[in-house]
Amino acid sequence: MPIKKLLIANRGEIAVRIARACNELGIRSVAVFSEADQYSLHVKKADESYRISKDPLSGYLNPHHLVNLAVETGCDALHPGYGFLSENAELAAVCRERGITFVGPSAEAISAMGDKTQARQTAMAAAVPVTPGSDGNLSDVEDAVRQAEKIGYPVMLKATSGGGGRGIRRCDTEKELRQNYERVISEATKAFGSAEVFLEKCIIEPRHIEVQILADSHGNVVHLFERDCSIQRRNQKLIEVAPSPQLSEQQREYIGELAIRVARQCGYVNAGTVEFLLDHDGSFYFMEMNTRVQVEHTITEETTGIDIIKTQIRIAAGEALSFSQKDISYRGFAVQFRINAEDPQNGFLPSFGRISRYYSAGGPGVRTDAAMYSGYEIPPYYDSMCAKLIVWALDWPEVVGRSRRALSDMAIYGVKTTIPYYQQILNHPDFQSGTFNTGFVERNPQLLEYSNKSRPESIATAVAAAIAAQAGL
Repeated sequence: MPIKKLLIANRGEIAVRIARACNELGIRSVAVFSEADQYSLHVKKADESYRISKDPLSGYLNPHHLVNLAVETGCDALHPGYGFLSENAELAAVCRERGITFVGPSAEAISAMGDKTQARQTAMAAAVPVTPGSDGNLSDVEDAVRQAEKIGYPVMLKATSGGGGRGIRRCDTEKELRQNYERVISEATKAFGSAEVFLEKCIIEPRHIEVQILADSHGNVVHLFERDCSIQRRNQKLIEVAPSPQLSEQQREYIGELAIRVARQCGYVNAGTVEFLLDHDGSFYFMEMNTRVQVEHTITEETTGIDIIKTQIRIAAGEALSFSQKDISYRGFAVQFRINAEDPQNGFLPSFGRISRYYSAGGPGVRTDAAMYSGYEIPPYYDSMCAKLIVWALDWPEVVGRSRRALSDMAIYGVKTTIPYYQQILNHPDFQSGTFNTGFVERNPQLLEYSNKSRPESIATAVAAAIAAQAGL
């Protein structure tokens, strides 16, 4: 059944991205915003927009309020984006109860794969290798100590309902495990509303490889190859690459098949990502499945030519995939840089504030997904990512060179960003050769020793920015 009007239950650049997809599909889009987001670009890009709360967060986190608004505004579908309630089974269930099409998997699939211990069991049932770890959730700290002695240190203490790199602590000794146990429980309770944790063997400096899958309600499941997310800091991704320059074609085929097995085992429908760790000996281990669109879906779109957001909407409308696995190929390499409003030289401290001037990168093979503009004030209540710079080229050396140029083209005045830090990474020989792992950032602290001088703004630019700010643009 065709979707005619869709509520975007999110904010920022992903809301802009979804609004654009709706526009191309001839679907009317509805944006929601808090008072802090009233001047955000997603509010301007949607066909309709409604304030959902004065508080910065409560409106985005209330499934009943969001679905009520969808019904009241005549929407027949809801897209959750990523973050917020994107992996919230209650939102999917409430949509189903109220006759609203949820653009994502079923509530049952979200629950099954959102629980990390249940997800491990699903992977094992599909004959997919998992990281050695506890059979289920830990009962107490003494249980954790016993399990760690059996697995062998170092171990990873993880929140069962965790995600986004939160609720994870590495423990190298029993002392560290005892110290971190209550901390992880506290983090998990505050962030995810669950105190359940489990234990896994810590794979030292692996590659972080994830596979994008698409599945429709007609039994078709395909993968769109992999992304390499190994450039990360404290389990938070910074730079993503598609496909991985570190895999052979045989490994690529193997990991794609593993991802499809996981999706079929849990009866998955819509877009999802199956994440793996690649050990130094070439072994792949299932880590988790994200039951939503990923921040880094963009680079898969660039290398395969498949619009993942539009495909999500079509699947939700009941359509079958218009392509099979043999129809899907990749071309070249794409790199995504998460442009965060942070000061890398000050512990990556958030740098929220007014953008006095913003210049987007352009040219062949360059795409920018953002929700900011000159005069926009980045609110301090949300994630620090203010844009995504995506660069594509035919081969690895060319994409590195083009990325260097694109980062130089992009200019954001008024706040500090991660742009100069990424330029340092591009100059590192390990990145240039395409050989890096999750230990790259911690192993190279010297990359933070860059000049913090930015290009000066002209007087005319400063005056224009001041006028824009006064006008509330």
